[in-house]
Formats: sequence, C-alpha cells, structure tokens
Amino acid sequence: MRIVSLLPAATEWICVFGGEDQLVGRSHECEYPEQVQDVPAVTAPTYASDGDSAAIDDAVQGQLQDGLSLYDVDLERLRALEPDLIVTQDQCEVCAVSLPELEVQLGEWAGKRPEVVSMQPQTLKEVLDEALRLARAMEALDTAMEVIANLETGLRVLRDQIGVDRSTNPQSLPSVACVEWLEPLMVAGHWMPDVVEMAGGRPLIGTAGTPTAPIEWDELRAADPDALALMPCGFTIDETRRDLHYLTNRPGWDALSAVEDQRVALLDGNAYFNRPGPRLYRAIEVLASVLHPEALRPEPPIAAWERQWLHASDPTPA
Repeated sequence: MRIVSLLPAATEWICVFGGEDQLVGRSHECEYPEQVQDVPAVTAPTYASDGDSAAIDDAVQGQLQDGLSLYDVDLERLRALEPDLIVTQDQCEVCAVSLPELEVQLGEWAGKRPEVVSMQPQTLKEVLDEALRLARAMEALDTAMEVIANLETGLRVLRDQIGVDRSTNPQSLPSVACVEWLEPLMVAGHWMPDVVEMAGGRPLIGTAGTPTAPIEWDELRAADPDALALMPCGFTIDETRRDLHYLTNRPGWDALSAVEDQRVALLDGNAYFNRPGPRLYRAIEVLASVLHPEALRPEPPIAAWERQWLHASDPTPA
C-alpha cells in the first residue's frame, strides 16, 4: 500500500503502526519521526508562518476572510506518487489541509481515485478511535491494538505513581489552564481537558470536545488556576518564550496564583499537545510532571526541550 499523509499526527500513527515504508508522501509539517523528512512533501503554506503569535493570527485570519486556502497542494506531484490512501483532517482549517480542500483538488483525478481517510477527533477517546480507523484502512489493526494497549499500560502506571484514579475527588486536584495561543489569548479545548484529567489535574475554561476559541483576559484572571501550562499551537518552548510578553504585560499577571507559586510551565505544544497522535501519552506524562513533580518518576526523564519553568527572575522579551 502507498500512503500519503497530510496530517502530522496521522504520520506518527502510521509509523508506530509499522507503515513507515508505505509512506510515499507527506505534508510540509510532517517532521516526526525524523526519518520521514526524506519522504517527498506535497504541501506548502500560503501565509507567512514565521512571525510571532499576533502576526501569525493576522496572516491566517486575512487568508480566511478573503476565502483563500491556507495550504497549497502540489497535485501533479501527488498524482505522480500514485497513492492508494491519502490521510487528511476535517477538524481545523489552520492545522492542515482540510477534507473539503482535498476533495476539490481530487475533483479532476484521472483514473482510480485513492481512498481518503479524514481524521477529526474531538476528545482523547476519539483520538484512539480515529487511530484505529486509520489502522483498518492500512490493514494494520492487530498491530495498532497492540501499540495502543502498551500505551494504555504506561498510562495506568503513571496514574498509580501520582495516586489518582476514578475515585479521586476532582476538587482535590490542582486546577490548570492550558494556554494554546498567546495573542489572541486562547485556552485549549478538544482533547486537552481529557489530557489534563489523565495527568491528575482539574481543567479550567476549556471544555473537552469543543474547539479552542479566544477568551478574554479577565476570564483567565477570574479562574485563577493553580498552574498555567503554556503550549501554543505549533510552537516550541523557545518560540513561546519569545512571545511571553503577550501574557506577562497584561494587568494582574503577577497576582495570578500560578505566577506567585511559580507554577507556570512552558511546554512543547508542537511536538506533543497540539497533535492527536501517539505522543499524546508523553504529553500526559510531561503535564503530570508539572502537576505532581514530587510523585512522578518519568522514564525517560523530562528533557529541557519538553518542559521548562517560568520563574519571576526570568527576563521577558520586549
């Protein structure tokens, strides 16, 4: 089977399900695992994606308001790859090539059209359901079930370490707001509230199964979470540090409980939290290390590129 993946999370699932050798094409954003970077890319962004939070949002909103696509698909190259299966998404116009866009591109496909699997998980359970649906299309269901079973076993071990189970009173757990964009301010929805609960936390503002949306600063101030997890979509920790002034310059920042208690964590949103792929299990582990640092013994240990703390003495970029 010849597979083209236009979604980074799908590329990761394909590889862990043993389909790496079947991957003949990818999106420009599919960079993990590292070896897939040798696979031809068939997409490119149509907007400036190298600015800061505000600039990227302005560019994206400008494209959408003009009715323009955020991605170009090299249809000639895609056809030349002769895929049997193309994987995309029908969830977010910003995250990757959407199903409606792809359907337009495939409208003039000559010969037998490839099968299209469009992933659209909204919750953590749906992430797994969609992964299994992809595995069926790949004819790799047995392998997928074994992979997911192993991931779930690791999750049970983690929850045993932090002493959290279904009988735990949620009000006894630390509250956390997961910031998915800095300007405009957004708190994560979709699967992230489920991830917070699995990591032994109590999610604030964001609701499982609903899209991430802008909120007012006063709403976050009023919620006053015990911990803040900063994980802007598509950003590394260094990129998040660059844009911290969009938060730290807001009125009342220093009075937030999470800031006073030095429980503001910078996390790699691009690698883990923003992608509904297999590394969400590592995302749970990283977030649990923020909420229960004394109880958790992660293996491998949390690396500096995965999690850093924001301290009051840290310089803030202008």
